Amino acid sequence: MRRTLVDTECWLWWHLDPERLGPEAMALLEERRSPLLLSAASSWEIAIKVGLGKLELPVPPERFVPEQMAEDGIDPLPIEHAHALRVARLPPHHSDPFDRLLVAQAQLERDGALRQRRLGALGTVDAVGISESEPEEEEAEEKAKEKE
Repeated sequence: MRRTLVDTECWLWWHLDPERLGPEAMALLEERRSPLLLSAASSWEIAIKVGLGKLELPVPPERFVPEQMAEDGIDPLPIEHAHALRVARLPPHHSDPFDRLLVAQAQLERDGALRQRRLGALGTVDAVGISESEPEEEEAEEKAKEKE
């Protein structure tokens, strides 16, 4: 079953500023056509922004994030060493370190990904398969599946 990794900004907009999300994004988040995941990288990003005074939450982040995840039925996605190391293989157009980690996680977990840049540019969600992986790598994986 395909899972959807929710981008930090998208998740925050959903809870704090839902009018910023397009109707497709809201439908995807609320209708739950696939299980939703929130990365530990998002919790880290939220904690940093709160600590720097760049984000205000109604309660401290250590309460807000887990309470909202439980209320929404969102599954956590931990950060593994493989996720962090995959960042080195990403093209340079991903400059935000949190976005880079989310892309790496989505690639390795083979999840659909809600990306903040797509939401901002289109006003909608593009729940796409991951396209940043190496074409040779994808071909090798397909051949391995065919042999099974």
